[in-house]
Order: sequence, then structure tokens, then C-alpha cells
Amino acid sequence: MGKNDIYFKTNKSTWNEKVKVHAKSEMYDIEAFKNGKSSLMPYELDALGDVNGKSLLHLQCHFGQDTLSWSRMGARCTGIDLSDEGIKLARALNDELQLNAQFVCCNVLETSKFVEATFDIVFTSYGVIGWLPDLKPWGQMIAERLAQGGTFYMVEFHPIVWMFDYLKEQPVMAYGYMQDEPIYEEYQGTYADENSSMISKEYGWNHGMGEIISALTEAGLHIEYLKEHHASPYNVLPNLIENEKGLFETKDKLYPLIFELKAVKV
Repeated sequence: MGKNDIYFKTNKSTWNEKVKVHAKSEMYDIEAFKNGKSSLMPYELDALGDVNGKSLLHLQCHFGQDTLSWSRMGARCTGIDLSDEGIKLARALNDELQLNAQFVCCNVLETSKFVEATFDIVFTSYGVIGWLPDLKPWGQMIAERLAQGGTFYMVEFHPIVWMFDYLKEQPVMAYGYMQDEPIYEEYQGTYADENSSMISKEYGWNHGMGEIISALTEAGLHIEYLKEHHASPYNVLPNLIENEKGLFETKDKLYPLIFELKAVKV
């Protein structure tokens, strides 16, 4: 882990700043959320269905809106995030909304050092694995934290999406589909508020589908399905077109934007 500490430190600092910007952003719409609006999207709601009474571990939870949305549906939730500002806000929201979620600040790869319980569901979503240099310890940790027969579910942007440099006016394929070297980006603003004055400095890693699946199967999980979709619930890239369901697609549909994966600990 030592060689990656500088990357994690930089990312943590950036995410601490992002929390402050995102909490005020239209995208996260914290007032609507406080008034009862769920932050969960169609893919994960369809995949996990009725979570009432189930224990759920949410990895890389940001400031906890999705965690608390599952909590409102009756799940017993624990959220993990690297950002102490994110966890601080998540705990404040949990208290304000009188919910019973727990939040833990740690590097997701070290979750098992901080959380001993096992869970019916381990959940992670949208823009998560790109912050991890190596998925093997990630897969191992998920297997450790799942109860026997428990479900792991993730919905994430497709690896092909991360091959492009979208900071250019015309997207340019700039990064490897599978790339061991970290990708450093520095830019003004953040995805939730491009006009923010904050400077995002971040290190990320690209992981192909084979690496993702192998990290989980080698840890002992059985993959139930892998689905790839053209439509994203987030307008994440330039020039996407909104479809009749309110999801966003590329004009020509040459590659998927989203994948979802469900696995079980047998």
C-alpha cells in the first residue's frame, strides 16, 4: 500500500473539497433529499428490490445519500468513504433524518480493519473502482464482508468510457483499457458543479472487465450476471442525448456507458 499513499492522500484532499461543493449543488439537491426524495437510480433499485430488514454495506458512499436512501427503505446500513468531510456530513444527515445508518471513514481497501460484521448485501455504484490501483484486495474485502449467500451488486461506468479524455473539446482516446500506471488529472470545478472555483487534483486507474470479474471470482464469489447498457442515469459526458426514460445515451451507441454486475457468496 505504501507506494500508493501519496495518490490516496491527494484524492482524499480533493474529495474533502468536493463534499463542500457537492453539498450545495443542484445535482445532489440536498434539500429535496432531506424532504424525502431518494437518490437511488433505476438500475440499483431494480436489481436489489426489497431491502427491508437486510444488512447493507455501501462502499465509497461519498456523503451518504444513497446509503441513507437504502436506510429509508428499511435496510440496516453501514457506509464507508475515504473522505472525513464526507463521513462527517453523512453522520449529520443521518442524525437530522433520524435514521440508523453507521458511517466509517477509511480507505475502502482497508474496510475489514474497521468493520467486523458481515452483510446480506455489499453495494457500490458510479465512479468508484477508478480510485483503486488494484482490484484484488477489493474483491477479497468484498468476500470477507459478505455473509454466506449474500449478494454483491455494483453499477458502474463502463471501462470504455474511461479511455477517453473528455476534457478536450472533441473526445480523444487517450488512456489504456487496462492500465497499471495512474492517470493524473488537474482541472477547475467538479462533475457536480463545473463552475466551481475548486481545483480537482486526482489520481485514477483504468480496470478492464476481465480484471473486475477475476477480482471477484478469485475471491470466491459466483457471478450471477453482467449486463452492459447504452443508457446512463447521469449526463456524464459531452453531447449525450436524453431518451424517453430520462436516461442519457451517446448519439451513435457505439459503446456502452454503464455496466451492472451481481454476484453471490456461495
